[in-house]
Amino acid sequence: MPKRVDHQERRTRIADALMRVAAQHGLEAVSLRHVATEAGVSAGMVQHYFRTKDEMMTFAMEAVKDRNETRITAAIEALGPAPEPRDLLRTFLVTLLPLGDESRADGRVALAFLAYRAVRPAASPGLRDETAQMVSFMASLLPGNDEAGAAGLLALMEGLGLYLLGGQYTDEQALAALDAQLSRLFGR
Repeated sequence: MPKRVDHQERRTRIADALMRVAAQHGLEAVSLRHVATEAGVSAGMVQHYFRTKDEMMTFAMEAVKDRNETRITAAIEALGPAPEPRDLLRTFLVTLLPLGDESRADGRVALAFLAYRAVRPAASPGLRDETAQMVSFMASLLPGNDEAGAAGLLALMEGLGLYLLGGQYTDEQALAALDAQLSRLFGR
């Protein structure tokens, strides 16, 4: 009887290997050979599941996005059935910040992906729409549905993420900066 292969599991295994390589060594170290070695599979198997580096990168970024969504959903559910908009927004943003080991690894991959995308915009055509949806969601939680304030919060969160990943800010400094901005926007 032929062996059943779980193709999604293999793709995920390869993408996880890509993320480990990118998180530890940067995207410049990502190659079919390095990813195959990290995943414990042949380079041919990697090529079977991902024809190009762009395909591999897009799949890995989707995996990071899925993990972020899982963390966000759990954190928001922990707030209870009717959280205050400020608490909901803070929880959303804090969950996206690279404050723990797993989110730091994901943050390094996301940062590497954004740098990769900066010179290859076609690598992630939906990123602009995803960003617009995030800003719209955040604005809906701010007094006056403040789109500019939401865009500023997103930029602040991204900048804090860079400073956390680079070691310029401690977790406490990043959270204090975020809380100060939320207090300005919510009038407290």
